[in-house]
Amino acid sequence: MQFIDLQAQYRRIQDNVNKRIRNVLDHGRYIMGPEIRELEDKLAEFAGCRYCLTCSSGTDALLLALMAYDIGPGDAIFTSPFTFIATAEVIALLGATPVFVDIDEQTLNIDTGKLAAAISDVTHGTMPTATMQQSLTPRGIIGVDIFGLTADYDEINRIARQNSLFVVEDAAQSFGATCKGVRACNLTDIAATSFFPAKPLGCYGDGGAVFTDDHALYETVESLRIHGKGSDKYDNARIGINGRCDTLQAAVLLEKLAIFPDEIQLRQAVAQRYDEGLQHAFDLQHIPRDCQSVRAQYAIIADDRSRHLARLKDAGIPTAIYYPKPLHVQTAFASLGYQRGDLPVCEKIADHIFSTPMHPYLDEEQQSAIVKILAG
Repeated sequence: MQFIDLQAQYRRIQDNVNKRIRNVLDHGRYIMGPEIRELEDKLAEFAGCRYCLTCSSGTDALLLALMAYDIGPGDAIFTSPFTFIATAEVIALLGATPVFVDIDEQTLNIDTGKLAAAISDVTHGTMPTATMQQSLTPRGIIGVDIFGLTADYDEINRIARQNSLFVVEDAAQSFGATCKGVRACNLTDIAATSFFPAKPLGCYGDGGAVFTDDHALYETVESLRIHGKGSDKYDNARIGINGRCDTLQAAVLLEKLAIFPDEIQLRQAVAQRYDEGLQHAFDLQHIPRDCQSVRAQYAIIADDRSRHLARLKDAGIPTAIYYPKPLHVQTAFASLGYQRGDLPVCEKIADHIFSTPMHPYLDEEQQSAIVKILAG
C-alpha cells in the first residue's frame, strides 16, 4: 500500500503526459516555453483570479510574495508554527522576523483571536520573549491552509485591514479547496502554492505558483522571478531570483490539471469513508460547513499515537506525522527565544497527530483495512 499512490495516477494519464513531454522535447524551449503561459492561464482560470505566475517551487512562491512587498530587517510577519519550515524560512531569509501564533484546536489553522493579540503585542513591544521585545514593525500575515483546509481568511483579512497589513495565503496544501464558494489562491492579497509531487496537484519535480488580482504585484513578481528583469534581460530593475518553472513541469501539470476536478471529488469520497469509520474513535480535523478541504493529508489525533502507529506498521500500512515539532521550538528559530509551553495548542497537537494513506486512488478495501485496525 502506498501513502500517496502517484503511479496509479500516472497510469491514468500516461499517454497524454508522454505526448506533452515529447512536444517539449521536439520544440526544445525548456525554459519559459509555450506550456508555461498556457498553464498560467488555466491555473488562474481555475482559481478564479486575474493573474498566475508559475515558479520553481512552493518555497520560492512564498519568497516572491514577500519580496514583492519589500520585506526585510525590522519587519514582523505573523504566521502559524504548525507547518513545514518553508513558511517561516522565507521570512528569515529576507532578514525579517517570524512571529508565531498558536493554532485553533479544531481546524488546526492559525487562531485568529490569538493573531490579533500577537499583533497588538508586537505593536506595543510586549512580546513574551526578550528577542521579540526589540523594535519590530508589523507588516504582514501568512495564513497557512493546513492539510488542504483554508484558514479563516474572512477574519484574517479583517484583522489585517485594521492593522494596515498585507495577507499571503500559503496554499501549498490547499490548491483546489474552497471556502464559501471561493477557491484557494483567491482569498487574500497574494497567494502561493506548491506543485511538489505529493501535493494535491503535483508535478514530477519541484514547482510552484503565485496568484494575485493586483496588477502591480503581478508585474513585480514577474520581474522578481527572473533576476529582477527590467526592460530587457540585461537591464535589471531590482534584485530578484532565478525562480522560473521548467517547461517540462508545466507540460506535466497541464495533464494533471485536466483530471484534477475529478480527483478532488475522489478525495472527498476517501475522506468521507475515513470520517464515517473513525469519527467516533478519534479527534479529527474539523472542516467547517462552508469549506471544502482538498484533503492533502488525513489527520488523526490520538492520545496513544505510538500504539496505533505500531499496529499499522505491523500490517504494512504506511503512516506519517505532520508535524512532530512545531517551528517555534526548532533549532533554526532558537534565536527568537520561544520555549516549549509558549504555544501549547500546536505543541499538544504535534505530540498526538498522525496521518494515514490519503490519495484519490485509495480503494475501499484498502481503506476498510486501515479503519478496522484503528477503530477495531
